[in-house]
Amino acid sequence: MVEYRSKTNIGSSMESAIKFGDVPIGATHKPYIIAEIGSNHNGDIDLCKKTIDAAINAGADCVKFQSWDKKSLVSEAEFQRNTDYGDSDADKHRHFGTLKEMVYKYQFTPEHHKEIAQYCIHKNIHFASSGFSEHEIDLLVDLKVPFIKVASMDLNYPRLLQYMAKTNIPIVLSTGMGTIAEIDRAINCLKQAGAKDIVILHCRSTYPPKDDENDLLNIPMLKSTFGLPVGLSDHSVGTVAPIAATALGACVIEKHFTLDKTLPGWDHWMSADPDELKHIVAGCTQTHSMLGQWERRVTAEEAKKKEKFRRRAVLLNGLKKGDIIKESDITFKRPGNGIHPNEEQYLVGRTVKTDLPAEAEITWQDLV
Repeated sequence: MVEYRSKTNIGSSMESAIKFGDVPIGATHKPYIIAEIGSNHNGDIDLCKKTIDAAINAGADCVKFQSWDKKSLVSEAEFQRNTDYGDSDADKHRHFGTLKEMVYKYQFTPEHHKEIAQYCIHKNIHFASSGFSEHEIDLLVDLKVPFIKVASMDLNYPRLLQYMAKTNIPIVLSTGMGTIAEIDRAINCLKQAGAKDIVILHCRSTYPPKDDENDLLNIPMLKSTFGLPVGLSDHSVGTVAPIAATALGACVIEKHFTLDKTLPGWDHWMSADPDELKHIVAGCTQTHSMLGQWERRVTAEEAKKKEKFRRRAVLLNGLKKGDIIKESDITFKRPGNGIHPNEEQYLVGRTVKTDLPAEAEITWQDLV
């Protein structure tokens, strides 16, 4: 049963203070943008560093990877079956060799982790990853990552969730392929194991999902249901979904990122390129700024506009001293620096104390 319920709204500040490193996360802060490099480094450290540089230039807050190796993710029997994980026949043309050969080529080794983590420190961008096994989670802890990502495939893996929770590092929980009950069980599992800071990512695990399958309204739904910050792990093509998600209150945006969509590999083709990531960062930042605050307000500039653009009482007909004002004697015109239309009830029936011509801007001082 879902146990977490909240009345928090898109722009509400009623949420726990979570930080990724020194960066605050939540609806009142600009979206935290993760460039998901994943395996788009293709096992090539030079390509990896160039991709990180491009993510920095685009304005990303974090570059994220996937911490698996040739033994921690795929069984030997699965290697022998040589399963194709592509969503379409076109995917096969982007692959090479056997599944085993690709996994061996694209694995992110401990040496890769250490070199790239240091590179990110030098470049002043967060380094993070999805942990796929206990020893890889230990490695991420040693590297002082700002958060640990739970990949969607591990939403129903309590032992791994518990191990992550015990690190006391913020957890980012991706929810692709998950039912609301599975999400609830995963959050309960993390909390019971000691996780204090959890961010949920709405996700569709198809590459790419159809437009009407993105279900971005799940973002406010998940936030209301669980009372936790919610973001988007986006597998759609293009830049629309992250910006729309920001408008719905997403506080974290994760987008697959590549230096070149034409490179061979699993995810390059559907990833954002540098120009698209720049557009996402700028669009999400501007959208968040436009969201403003939940409480209704009249800005200082609007207050100034009232005097020019609202209306005041103006006489249709000239009146003599002692005449009583009838509704048919008045109308309302610009500017709005006099008796307002919503004050008409206090004007009709009053006596004028001086002669007033037609088109006179009547004031309270004109009345007995």
